Amino acid sequence: MHYLVNLFKHKWIFYALSILISAVAAHESAGLLFLLILLTAFCYYKGFCLSQIVALALVGLLSFYYFSYEVGKLQEPLQLPTTLTWTDEYKISGTTLRGFMKDAKGAKIYATYTLKSESEKESFQSTALGGHRFIVRGELQEPAMPAHRYGFSMAGYLMSKGARGILEISSLTYVGQANNALQPLYKQRFKVKRHIEQYFPKTLVAEAQALLIGLQENVDDELNRAYQKLGITHLFAISGLHVALISWLFFQSMLRVGVRRELASIILLVLLPMYAILAGGAPSVWRAVSVVELIMLARYLNWTIPIDDAMAMSFIVFVLLEPGVVFQVGFQLSYLATLSIIYSGQILTRYANWWMQSFFITFVCQILVYPLLLYHFFEISISSFIANIVFVPLFSFVILPVNIVLLIVTWIPGPFAGLFFELYEPCRLWLTDGILFLQASSYQMWNPGKPSLLWIIIMYVSVFTAFYFLDSRASYKKVAVVLLAPAIAFHVQPYLQKDLKLSFVNVGQGDCIVISLPHRKGIYLIDAGGLLRFEQEQWKARTNLFEVGREIVVPYLKGQGIQSVDSFILTHADADHVEGAEEVLREIRVKEVHVTPNSLAKPVMDDFLDEIQNSRTIIRERMSGHSWEQAGVQFSYLWPYETEYEGNNDSLVLLVQTGPFKALLTGDLEKEGEAELVKQAAAEISNVALLKAGHHGSKTSSTEEFIALTNPMLTIFMAGKNNRYKHPHAEVVGRFDDKGLMHLTTGEVGTVEVTITNRGMQVETSNEWFIK
Repeated sequence: MHYLVNLFKHKWIFYALSILISAVAAHESAGLLFLLILLTAFCYYKGFCLSQIVALALVGLLSFYYFSYEVGKLQEPLQLPTTLTWTDEYKISGTTLRGFMKDAKGAKIYATYTLKSESEKESFQSTALGGHRFIVRGELQEPAMPAHRYGFSMAGYLMSKGARGILEISSLTYVGQANNALQPLYKQRFKVKRHIEQYFPKTLVAEAQALLIGLQENVDDELNRAYQKLGITHLFAISGLHVALISWLFFQSMLRVGVRRELASIILLVLLPMYAILAGGAPSVWRAVSVVELIMLARYLNWTIPIDDAMAMSFIVFVLLEPGVVFQVGFQLSYLATLSIIYSGQILTRYANWWMQSFFITFVCQILVYPLLLYHFFEISISSFIANIVFVPLFSFVILPVNIVLLIVTWIPGPFAGLFFELYEPCRLWLTDGILFLQASSYQMWNPGKPSLLWIIIMYVSVFTAFYFLDSRASYKKVAVVLLAPAIAFHVQPYLQKDLKLSFVNVGQGDCIVISLPHRKGIYLIDAGGLLRFEQEQWKARTNLFEVGREIVVPYLKGQGIQSVDSFILTHADADHVEGAEEVLREIRVKEVHVTPNSLAKPVMDDFLDEIQNSRTIIRERMSGHSWEQAGVQFSYLWPYETEYEGNNDSLVLLVQTGPFKALLTGDLEKEGEAELVKQAAAEISNVALLKAGHHGSKTSSTEEFIALTNPMLTIFMAGKNNRYKHPHAEVVGRFDDKGLMHLTTGEVGTVEVTITNRGMQVETSNEWFIK
């Protein structure tokens, strides 16, 4: 056995890579198995013996067939009604219960259920649902397509969780509890959650739940975004430092009460997996727990397992148990960040100064994961290189231990908990205020956009080259050049695009259009979508409201690498056009806002006006007659003609022209406004190439006369899929069809991107690309 341990020493990483390649190939394309050939060739170059190379190839191929079989099972039909068991991964928000259930074979299904009453909601909230079995009736639904290429993909999320479809449950009938060892742990986690909610001050509940049991659903959105801007979001996730601290405290406590070291090690081996489940079972938790378990077990057996081998082994076990986990962001970042520290150990030991070591730990972690951060989030925090030096030890050695003590104290009768909270809560609130102050500047985020696979490869080549130079003690100037050259090239490449681009962003039932001028000489944003919100009973209110601006518009802008907007045009004061505007203002620098005259007085604009007070953005009222030119593109407002604001028919109407190309963007203009536009600007709007149909394709717009005059080559209806208004109306669609005019609806095809080139219009949707 010792011989085998030594034979594979420092080689497990290659077997982990082989399994990684196989998992990705099974989910994406079998053609990716060619990477196995490159891996085995590299191992041959490294001097591996023939038997090891053959073993490596066999592991890759066998795991590929195993992963393919597991992926195939996700396509098996679900026979309804059936009995399913809730896992511990679920959430209740508003009238919706959603999360993962398992069938009798252990297969995962993502389930959603609409709560029928307040009493039913209270019943579910007062129970730990994990392990509870129900007979369910309902219907399997296909995941909705992402709003755009940078949007959240439900299908991708389900794949990463190894789950099939979305089950919309119509009825649940409780039949009992599952008999498994996890049930008591689910109950205990739920008890701790409720205990924290009951005994901790409201301002400390979310932090305690996140740090102690890995529950982040109650973390305030504003505070969470502040942590993202400072690059310290990972501190709210239970990680290796947390597990190490918990393990050390528990181990030392057992030694203090007289437990022998060997017995204490065995007890810790048994309890650590339980703690991982109590802590929510995130990838970072299992990674840390599994590594500690492997090293402790090896010591118990008098083996020597290097830390990199332990990491690789835990990776292999993790992926074999849940193949889709390789697509989870937390899993990717957790293993990459840890490996960066392991393999840069020699670099870190050169610095005796604690501050320099802390800086280089942060540096190597951030540099190794930055291409992935850009791929998933399109931006990284520049301030994280400094912020982590301060906040990592603060959270790990002060805030986490304090929360552990506070949890213990709240179980002790008497006034002790109250006294502790009186001392700690003001200090913690001061720290929160400090974090909110530090994150206020938008310039601390580098947002170059989402890199392609080719750019990721280029970036990682530069990263590994930089690590090689650091390891060989090359000058810092050479390291900086290697790292910064591809980063700068990626940052400036959008400015090399010479074409005009109009993007009709799928915001559901609403409007949002992004105009990008050649060479990025100007960015114009027209509307920002939004939701109509209605008064409802308190129990129906969601914990975290879905915000179109934050969830759809901002990710699209950042995915494109857009950090600032020259003009933000709000066509008129309707919620489905302006409700998302304040989220845009919080995240994107806006130079000026154009509004239709006297629309700011409408109540729907109040949140926008409150937000704009915190910026230097200028508000300008615009109407017919105002025009300008930028980068060879002419912009003209054709409507309204008067300053009295009455609604849809006072929408700002914008004409965009470059060469023979004309685009007419009409806001929510209806037939009365269209008739006036035909009278006032017939020459300007005749025979346009691109038309954004008024009022989402309502039957009160797009009249026969207007269509005949504009005669658009392509018309875009901006309407949500299966919307309650039945937009675009069948009569309107029929008018375009009768004339043989092409049209697309964002709710059906997703975001529509139109690029104007010398050859004409290139049109790209979520699933189609063509030239007009």
